[in-house]
Amino acid sequence: MTESGSPKTLVFATGNTNKKEEIAALIGSDVELKDLRDLGVTEDIPETGATLHENACIKAQYLWDRFGLPVFADDTGLETTALDNRPGVYSARYAGPAKDPVANMRKLLQELKGLADRSAQFRTVIAYINSTGKLQYFEGIAKGQILQEPTGAKGFGYDPIFLPEGHERSFAQMSLKEKNGISHRAKAFRSFIAFLEDQKS
Repeated sequence: MTESGSPKTLVFATGNTNKKEEIAALIGSDVELKDLRDLGVTEDIPETGATLHENACIKAQYLWDRFGLPVFADDTGLETTALDNRPGVYSARYAGPAKDPVANMRKLLQELKGLADRSAQFRTVIAYINSTGKLQYFEGIAKGQILQEPTGAKGFGYDPIFLPEGHERSFAQMSLKEKNGISHRAKAFRSFIAFLEDQKS
């Protein structure tokens, strides 16, 4: 590919096959999408950043340094206004290193107990490094409120306690198609994929 052209092979810094398949369908068949398993990467990539941008960059840079292929990585956090944007970058391990989503939600609800402001937003940041090593970021935000208690059985993470703005059901009550129409992650990936499409012209 040229410096400005669209990649023929693209690495997604994830071991989640379902996430890879979802993104592969959006990117199209003219790009070969590889994930960590395809590259034989079995170790945990360090996430030592203090921000979502830093964590996404660390993961992407780790793989670019090793393989030299165009690569992207994403990081997502739930930011609550009343708690100075916590849990933020620590969302996955808010209640401890076990990354227990139920414990994470329980801790967040306890900290918000009695507080009037329950506004929050999910934010996804994608870091993309092209074949020449140039770094770019793409971002998606979904604003909403934290519910008083978990509602719904779908989704993952904090979905059962997040009520997106303009809706009457939590993310965990929505189908995947409904959630993808408004979610932070979908917005970030749509922006990224639109950028890749522009590179083809």
